[in-house]
Amino acid sequence: MGMSLVKLVVWISWLAMAVGAEYVKYKDPKQPVAARIKDLMSKMTLAEKIGQMAQIDRSVATEQILRDYSVGSVLSGGGSEPLPEAKAKDWINMVNAFQNGSLSSRLGIPMIYGIDAIHGHNNVYNATIFPHNVGLGATRDPELVKKIGAATALEVRATGIPYVFAPCIAVCRDPRWGRCYESYSEDHKVVEQMTDIILGLQGDPSMSRKGVPYVGGKGKVAACAKHFVGDGGTTGGINENNTVIDMHGLLSMYMPAYSQSIIKGVSTVMVSYSSWNGQKMHANRELISGFLKNTLKFKGFVISDWQGIDRITSPPHANYTYSVQAAIQAGIDMIMVPFNLTEFVDDLTYLVDSKVILMDRIDDAVQRILQVKFTMGLFETPMADFSLVNELGSQAHRDLAREAVRKSLVLLKNGKPGSTPLLPLPKKTSKILVAGTHADNLGYQCGGWTINWQGFNGNNSTRGTTILGAIKSTVERSTEIVFRESPDANFVKSNKFDYAIVVVGEPPYAETAGDSTNLTMVDPGPSAINNVCGTVKCVVVIISGRPIVIEPYVSAIDALVAAWLPGTEGQGVTDVLYGDYRFSGKLPRTWFKTVDQLPMNVGDSHYDPLFPLGFGLKTESGASIVSR
Repeated sequence: MGMSLVKLVVWISWLAMAVGAEYVKYKDPKQPVAARIKDLMSKMTLAEKIGQMAQIDRSVATEQILRDYSVGSVLSGGGSEPLPEAKAKDWINMVNAFQNGSLSSRLGIPMIYGIDAIHGHNNVYNATIFPHNVGLGATRDPELVKKIGAATALEVRATGIPYVFAPCIAVCRDPRWGRCYESYSEDHKVVEQMTDIILGLQGDPSMSRKGVPYVGGKGKVAACAKHFVGDGGTTGGINENNTVIDMHGLLSMYMPAYSQSIIKGVSTVMVSYSSWNGQKMHANRELISGFLKNTLKFKGFVISDWQGIDRITSPPHANYTYSVQAAIQAGIDMIMVPFNLTEFVDDLTYLVDSKVILMDRIDDAVQRILQVKFTMGLFETPMADFSLVNELGSQAHRDLAREAVRKSLVLLKNGKPGSTPLLPLPKKTSKILVAGTHADNLGYQCGGWTINWQGFNGNNSTRGTTILGAIKSTVERSTEIVFRESPDANFVKSNKFDYAIVVVGEPPYAETAGDSTNLTMVDPGPSAINNVCGTVKCVVVIISGRPIVIEPYVSAIDALVAAWLPGTEGQGVTDVLYGDYRFSGKLPRTWFKTVDQLPMNVGDSHYDPLFPLGFGLKTESGASIVSR
């Protein structure tokens, strides 16, 4: 009898354990997020918590590393892809393989895969490439930007990715900055309006609590407001440099878009490489913990930039243990390591074990990371499927991008004084000239952060329509089109062209590679303008990420259009050049006369622009023009 009782007790306790093993509170979607986080964190070791705080690049990630270290996140840096011209299914298979590693870890916490999708899903072959932010700023159309966010989210999810490092909500105050095209405007109010893109990327959190991270299902992605804070205000526009401004200026110029982003439910915030009054933002506890988390009540997670903590020291990585300490104590929750995982893990473990970093700070970071993962449904659907693959580069999204191009173009001049306007152009005529470095170059048209980090040259790296291609499909068949990238003056004179379209501008660049003190167009742009516009009526279309030196040529030009970096849908340019739609864009930035005037923003005492912020001529039906 006694033995039977013992057996019964053992059996009952085993049964209780078995039942308990089947029910895990943090895996129960019916439980409130807070209860799931609390349950999961109670089961996590320090090593698992530190693993969650690490983000590594796909090039160093393996299933085993993700499993053994319980790594929180994997990313694709600019141009980092599973294979050249990878299709949506290739991306999905890669992401899911990594996720298998995470799900096979002790607690099965899914990793979150992130990517820079800053003007569409720009790392991916055949994706729709939308205009860069400066062009979207010219539209002054937050509803359009919201639609672009929604389209981008679908294309990113089409490849199995749930997290994007966008939008950039920098307020670029100096066009010499190489990231100025990632900024919607020099006017912080325009930038604030454009944070509506978050509602497109993540979904509209109108039914949830304001200021809490929100991602509305499998067709939406977690977004990231960046780069906190003051990245667009550095001295001389030097990338990653020092922004000198008092607290009042910081709060009125650079902070409002973060406040708006948080209200709209942004899931993450990325810290800026730059400094504020000499202090590295990656080590700024006052602004990250004090202002962003405590004052603005941001509840998502704060992520570093790529090797951002390494750059706390000069030279970078000179004292990594100190970098880890300074960054984590400042309030950064997830570190974009991105290569040397064990160094980060070892250093942070040492700092916690030696009580330099308190467990409360680790728990704050992990709680925020898990908050985003639970909220977006990552625990319920960690694996991607193929259901959205046809969204990648879909015609509907290309049509939306084409609309965005139309609305982003700014008409700066239309007809010389005393003469009739040149635009809109006639589709039926005998012979026209198309010239310039940017007329038939998809890479130049898309700019940096397209397929590769620094962009590409030519027409073969992704699918789209160049401006020359758009002209060919727009004019009447009987109209002869002659294309010369750099025609000499005699060639132009010896042909009877009815008009010419000259497309010139900047080559692609990203980040520091784009910093420029002279802001000139790439050669032979100037000679193309001079050789063509002296002889035949010409419209000059500028493809650039910012205002460039154009003042010396304006008097010779009949019509002048700022087209920014329009992306893959070149037909948006011809839609307005040929009058199918009217020009409506307004300058998102002041267009300077000479670089000696810089920095020069609206409201400055020395404000004497070639074209002021908000300028833009407008074509109506026919060819009449009104200023706006």
